[in-house]
Amino acid sequence: MAHHSPNSPSVSATSTNRLANIKGHMDGSNPTVFTSDNVPQAPEDPLFGLMAAYRKDNFEKKVDLGIGAYRDNNAKPWVLPVVKKADERLREDPNLNHEYLPIAGLPEFTSAAQKLILGPDSRAIQEKRASQLIQVVSFQTISGTGAVHLGALFLSKFYPRRTDQPVYFSSPTWANHNQIFSNVHLPIKTYPYFSPQTKGLDFEGMRSTIEQAPEGSIMLLHACAHNPTGVDPTREQWKELSEIIRAKKHFPFFDCAYQGFASGSLENDAWAVRYFVEQGFELCIAQSFAKNFGLYGERAGAFHFVTGAGSDAQNTIARIGSQLAILQRSEISNPPAYGARIASLVLNDSELFTEWEANLRTMSGRIIDMRKALRENLEKLGTPGSWKHITEQIGMFSFTGLTEKQVLKIREDAHVYMTKNGRISMAGLNTGNVEYVAKAVDKVVRETN
Repeated sequence: MAHHSPNSPSVSATSTNRLANIKGHMDGSNPTVFTSDNVPQAPEDPLFGLMAAYRKDNFEKKVDLGIGAYRDNNAKPWVLPVVKKADERLREDPNLNHEYLPIAGLPEFTSAAQKLILGPDSRAIQEKRASQLIQVVSFQTISGTGAVHLGALFLSKFYPRRTDQPVYFSSPTWANHNQIFSNVHLPIKTYPYFSPQTKGLDFEGMRSTIEQAPEGSIMLLHACAHNPTGVDPTREQWKELSEIIRAKKHFPFFDCAYQGFASGSLENDAWAVRYFVEQGFELCIAQSFAKNFGLYGERAGAFHFVTGAGSDAQNTIARIGSQLAILQRSEISNPPAYGARIASLVLNDSELFTEWEANLRTMSGRIIDMRKALRENLEKLGTPGSWKHITEQIGMFSFTGLTEKQVLKIREDAHVYMTKNGRISMAGLNTGNVEYVAKAVDKVVRETN
């Protein structure tokens, strides 16, 4: 038997534990099994931390360029006029109730979401009616985040990864992509995307890495308005990428959060997805209605799985749909109704749809105007460096090229808030603050160059 001196570490630790237990019994508490060793403190989400810091700031001229939500020219949230109309129709409907939706969601919403992203004349939709070749199944999700998660979960369980093929993201990508795919235990790698030198697409690096990736890897692709860079491939580049992805038998996973919001054209922003479907790819799509409907808090989204062309496609899609239903049931049972009902009303009514397209042009047009204004102000000030990338990038976000040091300094000196990687939300700019922001950028660039 081992003997310990009264001062030995094991005796000391045992004594400490006994004292802790006695103290716990005396004060009525029980020590947790979820100690810091088991549950370490997680870091604060950087974007939500940034928002909290902005809210606490009392400076009159503070500017929020971090939030990924549209703001009008008065820096206020904008409820789309067409959404207000749809909301009124819903409230006036005497048959409206609060019953559960089906597991796959509101059918008239998911079918309209299909047509929106794939196009009403898409092979996937037309051939579905003919019960042959390409097929598609759709599930309503908790916005785009839920759609990415449902797809990731399905792939982690059912995609044949015989050589442990990873999921490839662009570098950089939306921060949540990493967490979502890590949570379902899929290995992650990245392909080059943003060139710090040109502040545009590193197409050669992207192409080369996808070409050299293990055969059958999952390629996560931003359909349009890449977050966080605002840089998209050209149509010719998309075509070249599709050839490489086909040759390497990779699986494309499109994330589409900005259809109609990026260029103002629903068709233009869906071009890459539709091209891949027309080429006969088996793929999946995560679709969000947060940005293009302004339904941020209503969590309206859809997940679509499109089979490859084949005579057995109908059986394939039935099997895939059955497993997606089990996953959805175990996670959320069924999706929330309100946002889907709003979007469904608009998508299925030609008059409301036309008004929605006009609302989209209002939002995308204002952002394009702010890109022009920011670039013009920086060039008028003679700010060191080239700023043409501000107008060459597209969508809600712009990768300014500012360093983390410059970002922290501009926040401290001018109370202009942006993420540490230099990404700004163009929707945070308006005619009242764009000159102020340009002067702040000019000052920090000169002082830190």
